[in-house]
Amino acid sequence: MTREEKSRVIEDLTAQLADNTTIYLADISGLNALNTSNLRRACFKANVKLAVVKNTLLAKAMESSDKDFGDLPSVLKGNTSIMFSETGNGPAKVIKDFRKKSDRPLLKGAFIEEAIFIGDDKLDTLVSIKSKEEVIGDIVGLLQSPAKNVISALKSGGGKIAGILKTLSEKEG
Repeated sequence: MTREEKSRVIEDLTAQLADNTTIYLADISGLNALNTSNLRRACFKANVKLAVVKNTLLAKAMESSDKDFGDLPSVLKGNTSIMFSETGNGPAKVIKDFRKKSDRPLLKGAFIEEAIFIGDDKLDTLVSIKSKEEVIGDIVGLLQSPAKNVISALKSGGGKIAGILKTLSEKEG
């Protein structure tokens, strides 16, 4: 690979790091061609981009990035694949599901919305991270619950001012 080609790869990786808030590093070495193909298919279905990267080039891209990757470059040893996703737990779910049939991929580390996770033992933690949509859904559900209680209480008061006041005063006590 020429110096210009390496520079181009580093620039591309730096741009991808800048464009993504969910970045996973995994070791997929040891997977045969069929399993690698199945993993790529599973990533595609989960809207996760998977690419094998050269550690030295990724390290340089991380250095030139605006993001603080903390200790994450320390895991850049051996075989490294990078996974990008829009959801924080997407790649973790793909890895966990794939590991039901294989001992790979191994999670090396992850960068999610500025939080850094290092080591395969963090996989279950990453699977349980909720997406923004799930968090918003939980908040909306929590906000709707008191409103529904008030509306049902008002309806049970008979719709008359005295009944409504009585119901509201009972709710306060």
